[in-house]
Amino acid sequence: MPPVAPSVSDLARSPELRGCLDWFRQERAWINEQHLKLCRVPAPTFFEGPRAEWMAERFREAGWEARIDKAGNVIACLPGRKADPSIAVTAHLDTVLAPRNEDDITVSTSDGRFLGPGVSDNGVGLTALIALAGAWNAAPPFRNGALAPVLIANVGEEGEGNLSGMRFLCRAANPTRPRAFLVLDGPSTEHITCRALASRRFEVIVSGPGGHSWSDHGAGNPVHAISRAITLFTDSVPAGELPKSSFNFGLVRGGSSINSIPTEARAKVDLRSEDPARIDQLAALLEVSVERAVEAENARANASRVAAKVKEIGSRPGGALAEGSAILEAIRLVDGFLGIRSSLDCSSTDANIPLSMGLPAISIGAGGQGGGAHTPAEWFHPEGREVGLRRILLTLCLLLASSGKDIR
Repeated sequence: MPPVAPSVSDLARSPELRGCLDWFRQERAWINEQHLKLCRVPAPTFFEGPRAEWMAERFREAGWEARIDKAGNVIACLPGRKADPSIAVTAHLDTVLAPRNEDDITVSTSDGRFLGPGVSDNGVGLTALIALAGAWNAAPPFRNGALAPVLIANVGEEGEGNLSGMRFLCRAANPTRPRAFLVLDGPSTEHITCRALASRRFEVIVSGPGGHSWSDHGAGNPVHAISRAITLFTDSVPAGELPKSSFNFGLVRGGSSINSIPTEARAKVDLRSEDPARIDQLAALLEVSVERAVEAENARANASRVAAKVKEIGSRPGGALAEGSAILEAIRLVDGFLGIRSSLDCSSTDANIPLSMGLPAISIGAGGQGGGAHTPAEWFHPEGREVGLRRILLTLCLLLASSGKDIR
């Protein structure tokens, strides 16, 4: 194959790459089996260790060298390849919900769907890494064995993980920091995320002395105060505003029994916007809402009072891919060749970190169909997975074949 493929069709017709593409079809059953096995290894955020070890072993079985870095990320490279990889393919290890036992991950007998926590987000992306490793080793797409991506299964993408794994990979002190990132997240091939949706996350904590619901009636109640704060905030944000923004009080806790005035109440809120300045405005509104709620609760209290604090617990930076980026040009060419009708979008993914640092990155789905992410009803159907895998491989090969050029 020439150093730079003149077109996607020429690249796809090369004997080397054709063998690699055919491997995805030939090993379809094996790929599905690996998907189910990995999803049965629990990996809630901050506890990804067992799944990281499992992934590292799969990479080694496929002939790749794998290690787990200090952050908990699994890094896989082909033996003897250059130390400074031009592009990394990543997928996050962690899930919002985790299976309690292996039977929580099942296959529907009626339609063949995979069912259970994490089968779509992000079992699909991790399975694509395993499939890519296996195909690349079984039928190398380049005669020059040194041309290969680095494959990374990273920690800390979901919730309060705050993109910790990707932050570690992109730190300036990392001598082998990739020059570009292809992030695999979920199944859909319809979207190419090239703009990073910024977000900030806060915990609101209201505290008081508590007491008995009857004998201490009239004391300041943290649950009442935090409920009022949520209402004041939500009533102050207009629906359908532009630039598009969102808020979500996803976790509210407080109290110990029905007949006790709570000593504490907590709420966690996620703020997002396509305009980072709007997030700052929403954060300021949250502070004001909490202050007003505390004042109102203390004004009605005839005894002890409550106090509150707002603590930032996470921040995802925004960013955007530079116009004319080679990584975007490559995937658009591949989509045209495969007949995939994709559109550009703005979302919050692991790509937020490299994009915020000016590093080229996109986030895409790995094929198939899925839904119910972050709920107990999560599902995935492998129909269409092969197209997603072919898309990933062709995009990678276009970029690697021209790796002497600027990937940005």
